[in-house]
Amino acid sequence: MPITPYGLPRRQPRADRPRLSHPTQRASASPMRHSGKSIFLRSIDDPAVSKQYTQHTTQTTVARFSPSGFYVASGDVSGMVRVWDCAGEGATKGEYPIIAGRINDLAWDGDSQRIIAVGDGKERFGHCITADSGNSVGEISGHSSQINCVSIRQQRPLRAATGSDDTSLVFYHGAPFKFNTSLRGQHNRFVFGTAFSPDGSVFASVGADKRIWLYDGKTGEAKSQIGEGVHTGSIFGISWSKDSNRFVTASADQTVRIWDPEAGKAIQTWRMGDEGVVSVPDQQVGVVWPTGRSDGLIVSVDLDGNLNYLVDGNPKPTRVIRGHQKNITSAAIAGSTFATGSYEGRVLAWDTTTGLADKVEGAAHTSYVAGITTSDSSSGKELYSVGWDDTLRSISAPDKIFTGEAHDLKFQPKGVAATSSTVLIPSSDAIAVYSKGAQVSSLAVKYTPTSIAAHGTTVAVGGDDKLVHIYTLSGTELKDTETVLRRATSPISALAFSQSGSKLAVGAANGKIYAYDASASWNLITDRWSAHTARITCLAWDESEKYAASGSLDTNVMVWSTEDPGKRIKALNAHKDGVNGVAWEKATRVISAGGDASVKVWTVKA
Repeated sequence: MPITPYGLPRRQPRADRPRLSHPTQRASASPMRHSGKSIFLRSIDDPAVSKQYTQHTTQTTVARFSPSGFYVASGDVSGMVRVWDCAGEGATKGEYPIIAGRINDLAWDGDSQRIIAVGDGKERFGHCITADSGNSVGEISGHSSQINCVSIRQQRPLRAATGSDDTSLVFYHGAPFKFNTSLRGQHNRFVFGTAFSPDGSVFASVGADKRIWLYDGKTGEAKSQIGEGVHTGSIFGISWSKDSNRFVTASADQTVRIWDPEAGKAIQTWRMGDEGVVSVPDQQVGVVWPTGRSDGLIVSVDLDGNLNYLVDGNPKPTRVIRGHQKNITSAAIAGSTFATGSYEGRVLAWDTTTGLADKVEGAAHTSYVAGITTSDSSSGKELYSVGWDDTLRSISAPDKIFTGEAHDLKFQPKGVAATSSTVLIPSSDAIAVYSKGAQVSSLAVKYTPTSIAAHGTTVAVGGDDKLVHIYTLSGTELKDTETVLRRATSPISALAFSQSGSKLAVGAANGKIYAYDASASWNLITDRWSAHTARITCLAWDESEKYAASGSLDTNVMVWSTEDPGKRIKALNAHKDGVNGVAWEKATRVISAGGDASVKVWTVKA
């Protein structure tokens, strides 16, 4: 019985100058972004469908489609560029060290044969190579500081332009590419973007000085500056329309603008965020005008990681695609809503039918989300979250909003569990009980709690003492039953009751999982679920209570059977930096979330 990806809703790009690659005609439905150590190709028309490339070993910084549409070149902070197949299974074609430092940008020539990669190196700031072998086909020189951007003219004679923190652009002839002239005086601050028009007649540059300059695409001669004073913030991105008659810019002033280069003026403007309100998360830091489409769609990315779909003539985004920018640290399901919390405190509510996310509005966490749980999974109405800002917050799943006030905990939470009327939060030496937003009791313990689960009046707490301690709720008082589950041989790391409360799954730090009959006898059902090789981080039972899903730091998701304990279904390398959340959405669908900040839906097939 295999487990296969059903849909792959992905996280959004990081906020450090995200770059959206131009989709080619072959890949017209897939914008591309870097995120963590991965590259994601995501369908424009069906954003829940995505492909992930995971072969980089350090944080990725940029990725570009080849003009042919068959390959992608991507770079990372170590200075490595990888060329890989995006039309097939994602096989790596080549791995090339370019500079001793971060890759900031790269560009393909029109034949899909040569790549120029630039960045912040020590001995050099860029290099030109062949895509198939990595052989040198030119020298990138003329700058005295890191290079932020590069573009290659797609027609012959080949030309290239680079922009740098030294405020200059350098124009190159090729191939092989070599220095031709340095363009100084147009910009007086960092140059963030440069792009040749598709017909090769013009290239443009933008930067931190809010200026837009146009140059002759063949000679590199500066022609004119346009739009002076229109953008009121740094311009981070630029992209041309396929007919070369217009281009679009993205700026820190929260706007995306379409420009007519002949008239020298903006002909369409979108401003993100509330009117008249300065909002740093709404700064527009990247933009792409996809080729191969007839609808004229433009996609921008903001500092908060949202993808904004923009259509000429419509003053507002027609669609906003949201996701996480940092590791997902906790998750829970309530009805058709899969809630995820991340390292920076962001909480999203994913629609399990569409695979798309909405931000949970209201007073959010300000740091690491340590746990999310549902009060009644059958109603699907209310969730609770705790964070390392030492607060407890409640969430309305249908409304996707934080409700009420945040409640100060006065301790750092180790997790969270809930019954129909209480919320239980372990600290380093006690278990606190909350009801209606206020702490009503607390039980001191002699071990350090590491995980917690509750159903009805039964509460299970895992500890660093390798034991599972069973408690009972008497009203709002937590009482020790003196029952202890002793089978584990390492600290307890995850717990989960089945939907009826008749079974308890116990995960340990050594990767082993134990299933118990959660009756008065607490008999062991099986201790044979032991294929994980690292700490168990999350567990979930299906509705039939015959199967349990598990996630681990070993990056794998597995499904286990109580009827055939020796049998397991595995999705290896499900999340590059570990799995931190699993849930059953249907009898044959498992949702997982992980350290790669992505959410994935898997189909379990008999």
